[in-house]
Amino acid sequence: MEGMDVNLDPELMQKFSCLGTTDKDVLISEFQRLLGFQLNPAVCALFLDMTNWNLQAAIGAYYDFESPNISVPSMSFVEDVTIGEGESIPPDTQFIKTWQIQNSGADAWPPGVCLKYVTGDQFGHVNMVMVRSLEPQEIADVSVQMCSPSRAGM
Repeated sequence: MEGMDVNLDPELMQKFSCLGTTDKDVLISEFQRLLGFQLNPAVCALFLDMTNWNLQAAIGAYYDFESPNISVPSMSFVEDVTIGEGESIPPDTQFIKTWQIQNSGADAWPPGVCLKYVTGDQFGHVNMVMVRSLEPQEIADVSVQMCSPSRAGM
């Protein structure tokens, strides 16, 4: 999931990188050991088989399967605060664009939520802007420093 930070145990990652066997019994045993022997060999073999016997991918698939449903923060655009629809900016001009947004979901946003540039014309060098945690239905302004294109246009 985009934007999710996961702290991986360096020792665990080192074990993954050192494991270079193709012996299925060894892979099943290692899968069981890494998960604290909470799965029987048949279930381990299922996850390993569906990931082409790649131990690291099998562990990831297991955690993806077993992780609780994660709710993604909900957001709604409320209005343009600065530079609204139809307003113009002279070419090659620095400006600050501000939008009003709302947490339209039922849960508070977790710390670390950000808005990220994905596609379209990018008017500046900002790829991401952090947004403070918002309570359900709370409204906030988000501002980004931008620069208009060097040629006039829409």
